[in-house]
Amino acid sequence: MNPLIGVLALQGDVREHRAALESSGARTVGVRRVAELEAVDGLVLPGGESTTIDKLLRIFDLYEPLQKAIADGLPVYGSCAGMILLADTVVGGTSDQQTLGGLDVVVRRNAFGRQVDSFETDLDVEGVEGPPVHAAFIRAPWVESTGPRASAIATIRTGPAAGRIVAVRQGGLLATSFHPEITGDARIHQLFVSIVRKGY
Repeated sequence: MNPLIGVLALQGDVREHRAALESSGARTVGVRRVAELEAVDGLVLPGGESTTIDKLLRIFDLYEPLQKAIADGLPVYGSCAGMILLADTVVGGTSDQQTLGGLDVVVRRNAFGRQVDSFETDLDVEGVEGPPVHAAFIRAPWVESTGPRASAIATIRTGPAAGRIVAVRQGGLLATSFHPEITGDARIHQLFVSIVRKGY
């Protein structure tokens, strides 16, 4: 049976994530309610504005159920703002910034700069076979440091940000600074589907 993977449908590239997941062999559903969250085998937290998503999670009464689901082992993939939401610690955020937590990392919000500083580059991602992953960064965070439970699986190779961590994995949790749903390369989604299938 193909896993049912939800995409948090409050903000961001919901349709694009669902298409990439479906091309990777998963069934998908948009998640806006607790009942939808409780039905899924895994969840994607798409990009957007992390503080806005945090507020919407509370408005839709999803914050605490999702935080508990993560703590209980629900596989979750967060891209860009989703990475921020999964991080245990955020720097450069607003004074009232809160996260769901679960991922043993320190993430710097908007680390690469503003919208005009968006860029694309190729990355070697551990667990992804074939040629480098072409990654698009849009007002992206990076991982300042990982704790003992999390592992870096991709870093920037060249330029002023060389060596910065932009993808991490911790058991069933996966997070990237970049937006794989917009480049036409579904291998990050395939990796997440395999994590969900294997129960990591």
